Amino acid sequence: MSGQTLRPDDTAPAAAGPAVPRVHGNDYTVLDPPALGAWTPSLRVSVVVPAYNGQDKLDLVLAGLAAQTYPGELTEVVVVDNGSSPPLRLPEIRPAATRLVVCEVPGRADARNAGLAAATGDVVHWLDSDVVPDRHEVEAHMRWHHLAPYLVVTSYLRFTTAPLPDPGAVAATADLSALFEPAEPHEWLVDLVQRTNGLTDTPNRAFSLHVGGATSVARRLIDAAGPMDEELILGQDTEMGYRLAQAGAVFVPEPLARGYHLGPSMRMRDKQPIDRVSHALIGDRIPQYRWLRAHPARQWKVPYLEVVVEAAGYEDTRATVDAVLSGTLPDVSVLVTGPWDTLEPERRAPLTDPRLDLALILGHYAHDGRVRFASGGAPRVAPFRLCLPAGWVPEEDTLAKLLDLAVDDGHGLVGVLLAETPEELATARLERRAAFARAALVLAAEPSSTLAGPAMDDPVDDPVDDVVDEVYGALWIDGETLGFVPASQAVPAKGRRMAYRARLEAEAEVVRLTKEAERLRGQVAKWREEAGRWRKSAVDLRREVGGLRREVARLKAGRLRTMIKRISVRRTAQAPSEPLNGPSSSVTIPDEPANGTGSGQAGGASGVRGKTDGVPGTGVKANGAADASGKADGAAGAGG
Repeated sequence: MSGQTLRPDDTAPAAAGPAVPRVHGNDYTVLDPPALGAWTPSLRVSVVVPAYNGQDKLDLVLAGLAAQTYPGELTEVVVVDNGSSPPLRLPEIRPAATRLVVCEVPGRADARNAGLAAATGDVVHWLDSDVVPDRHEVEAHMRWHHLAPYLVVTSYLRFTTAPLPDPGAVAATADLSALFEPAEPHEWLVDLVQRTNGLTDTPNRAFSLHVGGATSVARRLIDAAGPMDEELILGQDTEMGYRLAQAGAVFVPEPLARGYHLGPSMRMRDKQPIDRVSHALIGDRIPQYRWLRAHPARQWKVPYLEVVVEAAGYEDTRATVDAVLSGTLPDVSVLVTGPWDTLEPERRAPLTDPRLDLALILGHYAHDGRVRFASGGAPRVAPFRLCLPAGWVPEEDTLAKLLDLAVDDGHGLVGVLLAETPEELATARLERRAAFARAALVLAAEPSSTLAGPAMDDPVDDPVDDVVDEVYGALWIDGETLGFVPASQAVPAKGRRMAYRARLEAEAEVVRLTKEAERLRGQVAKWREEAGRWRKSAVDLRREVGGLRREVARLKAGRLRTMIKRISVRRTAQAPSEPLNGPSSSVTIPDEPANGTGSGQAGGASGVRGKTDGVPGTGVKANGAADASGKADGAAGAGG
């Protein structure tokens, strides 16, 4: 059994026409708008100007509209007086097709919806009653709308505090900067465009560009998305931008469309109070603002994911629905489809009722706010829709992983192959609403296009899927990889109490492991300190060993010198004794002189003999003694 295919509620085939460009994501750069003044327009535009008091500013706005380069016969202006006192009037300088309507109900959304109801153009151009448009502003917008029927275009505004000029000067000038500069840029818009590469890098957030000050929207998109939310007191522009995105819009910032805001904007004056109010309200309606949905369990008016389950057997349907509601993704709702309008339970013999299982399903979930049935309830514009056959159960984190796959890679369709047999092909389909809405717009405007019905037996052959693949991308994946299993193999879901206990156990384990990590870090610090001591001891030992080595080397060197000296002494002493004792030696002793000198010389000779006559082993002493005796004898001889 195949899943259902998402279709826009209000989309129907239109008359055949030229092929519509297929913009991928929000990459509008594939479109090539003509140069200003170099093209022939054909679409009609309705400029809707809601106003409350401020007649002097309104006069300047209408004077700026009267000087537009876009053809007057294709332009109408609808001014909405939202209960001004005194009532507003139409000034003399204004576009020819200008009307004044009154909306007594206070509020920007009510006033704009009143103007929307009166507008007849192919394009609706929102314009605040304190924004003076440049003479090319409307044309700069409209040249885009002639390229594709699903565009939203926004002007670049500058905020001026210059004195208000005369309306005639506004209508006559070719350059408003001469009247309103110096001025400040719309910093928030400029920053958003710059950090997202002109909004082409973040298609999921491009809708934030829809601001009511100077934005134009294809009427077909507004009809599909619906008017502004009159329940909101702030943030209506952004919330409508979100719904326009779900209707298939592409958002274009146009730098050639310029205007001057008379005075600072409300956000420039009171940003924090405005954020406080708008965030409290739009978080319930815009699932894409994930940071505003930090609560782990509460339900929201518009869910992030809607799961569509076609009712089958009670047990299989309940297994699927219960698994969806008990997963890690709380921001989810379930739509159970079936013949609920014609269901009349049998009361006399209920056990024999052939539609008993349908009655059980309806009775089991009738009072669960997260589950609704196709026969009732307002449509929920969830950005993602999962068509899941009954009897297939996602694991706890399966839906979250499936959404991550689609969001991170920007896919418009993620098909899941659940089972394949010769008789049946079971699939689930995660569909991005914006992608399928744009594909429907493209196909509706192309010649000989036919849209498939709400249910497809073979999704692979669906022409809508082919266009979705072009404008966003498509992916098919095996269900087992993501954790889809048949109901008979599913593990019972953990209740909240079990999950709570598991979380407490996990937190306790984290505390224990943290303490153990601290202990180990302390032990490591001790080991590092001990290693430091070892390194210091090693350094000291190396120093001692070096000293010992030097001492040993010194001792060895000293001993070597002593031995060398002794050897030298021996050799020196042996050299003169050899001729005395040798066989050919002869000594001639001269006659003793009269003064006794000869006696001393004899003593010296005697000393020499003493060196050679000593006993071996004691030669030094003997030599020394003989030497001393010789010296003594010589001295005695000298004294004689």
